[in-house]
Amino acid sequence: MTLRAADLRANMHLRNRSLSSASLSASLLLVALFACGCGGWIRPRSSTVNAPAAASSPALPPAAPLPADEQAFEEAVRFLEARVRSDPADFIACNLLHGHYLRKAQETGDMQYLELAARAARASLAAAPAELNPGGLAALAQTEYASHDFVAARDHALRLRELQPDKTLPHQLLGETLVELGDYEGADEAFRQSQRLDGGLSFATETRLARVDLLRGRVERARERYTNALALALDASQPSREAVAWCRWQLGEVAFGRGDYETAERHYRESLTTYPDYYRAAGALGRVRAARGDAAGAIEQYERAVKRLPDPSFVAALGDLYKLSVREREAAAQYALVEQIARLGASGGALYNRQLALFYADHDLRAAEAHALAAKEYEVRRDIYGADALAWTALKAGKLDEARAAIKDALRLQTEDARLFYHAGMIARASGDAAGARSYLERALALNPQFDPLQASIARAALTK
Repeated sequence: MTLRAADLRANMHLRNRSLSSASLSASLLLVALFACGCGGWIRPRSSTVNAPAAASSPALPPAAPLPADEQAFEEAVRFLEARVRSDPADFIACNLLHGHYLRKAQETGDMQYLELAARAARASLAAAPAELNPGGLAALAQTEYASHDFVAARDHALRLRELQPDKTLPHQLLGETLVELGDYEGADEAFRQSQRLDGGLSFATETRLARVDLLRGRVERARERYTNALALALDASQPSREAVAWCRWQLGEVAFGRGDYETAERHYRESLTTYPDYYRAAGALGRVRAARGDAAGAIEQYERAVKRLPDPSFVAALGDLYKLSVREREAAAQYALVEQIARLGASGGALYNRQLALFYADHDLRAAEAHALAAKEYEVRRDIYGADALAWTALKAGKLDEARAAIKDALRLQTEDARLFYHAGMIARASGDAAGARSYLERALALNPQFDPLQASIARAALTK
């Protein structure tokens, strides 16, 4: 039951007075942790430097392991769950519980934690309305964003901005959702507001602006921002293991996208040094081993990654490597698993729809279904990668006019991505534009010669015909 404002304030006053000193200390510690960034999909801000963005990247220390916090996580969750059971109106405990669960989902990729986070967010808002509980609204928006319900996340971020116009988080949340929905001008404005309110160089702003830079083809600037973010994460009084590993992984992604496989592998290994079981870096290391011609090493790495987390992209990549190694039965088993995982995920929303559509198109399977999945998503999520998925599936479904229009939309930001150029080249080739096809395919392979084990070989073959 939602509390009225006067009852809510009285309830909070009585609750705080009734806490024992030990319980109060624990509560205050958890509040401090949440304020410093235990909010899940929104990573820690770490420190803020009151200076403009650095012109050159800071020097960084060598990668080193950072301690796990499993015991602290379990203790915090037990404490907070007990608080909520004893007092369902304790929306602060609900918000803190949400943050811990969402952070765990971010670290592990385990969607069970995402569902637990969603329950905590809904319980928070059931206990107190958003007007008196903006933290609950932020929690809900973060969970919706992580679940790929970007329209709902945007709407709740807009409401949060109305409630807290002078806070950075509403603008950050809004910017992130607008990026996913393809409103890049709106996202730019939201991030500018966040940067202004930050008053300096912060982890939160640098990581978000880095993504925008990548989308707009400013690759070197993105690399600098991720390096700045890593320096800020390391400079925190208690560095977040996941935040540091995530930054190192992102630096690896930037290097991989430019075909610099040696640097990419170094960053991925540094990420795994920081966080040995980090699933993003584990899968990426398999991909870069394949790009460097080590098929056996890539398979071994992907097999480890899939055991940790059967993410559809890891499973599909492992299937492709089995196929290239003439292990047809094992490849078929992985491909079947991709569909199974994606459909299980689809039962709870659109989490894997795009991945499944692209998997079908890449492997010349279920062309009509792949196109339908991409087209349905693009009705609301009109980002450049949604346009790319629509273009690629339209080509495979024989809808050439639609493919040409969609790939034009996908290239509108001048994003430097070999896969986009490859798709554009194959669409131009199917349209009879030999010069355009050659230009795009050469551009893809010059940028990242081994962007995908199967698709890069198809691109090279297309250039010889």
